[in-house]
Amino acid sequence: MSISASQWGSPNASRRALLIHGLTMSSNSWESVAQLLVAEGFFVIAPNLLGHAWRQGSDYRMSVFAEDLRPYFGMDTSYDVIIAHSLGGPITLSLLPFLPKEKETTIILVDPVLELSSERLEAGEKQFLNAVVNVKTPDEHMAENPAWSRSDCELRTLGASMCNRTVPERLFRHNRPWSFSGLCRNIPTNVKLTVLASDPNPGFGARCYLEQVPRNVERLNTRVLTGIGHWIQFECPGAIMDAVPLPRAKL
Repeated sequence: MSISASQWGSPNASRRALLIHGLTMSSNSWESVAQLLVAEGFFVIAPNLLGHAWRQGSDYRMSVFAEDLRPYFGMDTSYDVIIAHSLGGPITLSLLPFLPKEKETTIILVDPVLELSSERLEAGEKQFLNAVVNVKTPDEHMAENPAWSRSDCELRTLGASMCNRTVPERLFRHNRPWSFSGLCRNIPTNVKLTVLASDPNPGFGARCYLEQVPRNVERLNTRVLTGIGHWIQFECPGAIMDAVPLPRAKL
């Protein structure tokens, strides 16, 4: 079991959330969303994926990532909310068969990478290998992403600096073909799934496109966030919180 994780809030809180980060990131990247969840009464856990945050790994198939996270569901542990960004999306979908059957769970996929063509697989390998070999400074991230906070930029730099270069070298080769949208059709009856897709227009770096998400699937809702890029948790954490079911205030 991974013992590499970040936690926020009280373990005695009445609700629990599991946050799964994306490629070349770390559990710390969820800081802003985690704090919002804690304010709403959640205990929050964010694991570090294999090959990230100094963790070692060699097999980066989606099923192996998912198997590594299964102990977080041991001893009947369940979560009210599971939020996953980018690479975390297909990993979370791979976990669906292992979720407790009796617990109502909301899953929010934040611009998940569901489908990649051969060309995009090759481009992704080069892009992310460069990201961990030539790590950008927080100042560089701030210049490129004015909507990010200073803290978010520092966390982006930290995540890339702690990522093993074998992850981008092998991830895209170990998952050919990269096709995981079909997993959205197998939603358990106790799970509600929301897909938050970033703006598909050029310049926003979208990874999830509306046509990739299956239609007419019960308990599946998709929302496109106009004007918001791939890093939704940095640019607009409120959009994620809007998808989290919260108790209605008493009148």
